[in-house]
Amino acid sequence: MKIGHGFDAHRLSSGRPLILGGVLIPHDRGLEGYSDGDVLSHAVASAILGALGKGDLGTHFPSSDTKFEGMSSLAILRQLMSLLDIESLQLSNLDATVIAEEPRLAPFRDKMEGQISQSLNVSLTRINVKITSTDGLGAIGKGEGIAAHAVVLLSEMKKS
Repeated sequence: MKIGHGFDAHRLSSGRPLILGGVLIPHDRGLEGYSDGDVLSHAVASAILGALGKGDLGTHFPSSDTKFEGMSSLAILRQLMSLLDIESLQLSNLDATVIAEEPRLAPFRDKMEGQISQSLNVSLTRINVKITSTDGLGAIGKGEGIAAHAVVLLSEMKKS
C-alpha cells in the first residue's frame, strides 16, 4: 500500500468561474490558476503523485507549457490514472477536505464526489469530500481564497 498527501490553495478573484471537484459553483469570484484553478482536484492529483513518488503537479503539468492553460483539472486526474495502471495500482480510498469561508459548498459536495469518482474511474464509495471553514481566521477566513487537502491510499490491483 502507498499513501499520499496533497495540498493546494488559490486566491479568489473576479472574472473567473469557481470550479471545485469539477463542479461549477455559482459565485461572484473564481479561483486564480493556470488551469481551471480547481484546488480540490489539484490536491487529489498531488496526493496521487505523492503516493506514487512521482513529484508534483508542476513537474507533470508545468505552467510554462501553453497546452495546459485553462485545462480541466478533471482531465489531469484522468491522465494520472494511467500512471496507476502502469504500476498495477488502484485507488483504494480518497479523503479530501475543502477549506472555504464562502460560498456555502455543502450543497455541492455530492456532485464533487461524483465528478471525482468518474474521473478516477472508481466507485463512489471510495471517495469522501468534506467541507469546512476557518471561522474567520487567516486569508481563507477573510474570503480571500480557498484551499484543499487530500489523502489517498493506493493498493495493488487484485489479480483475477
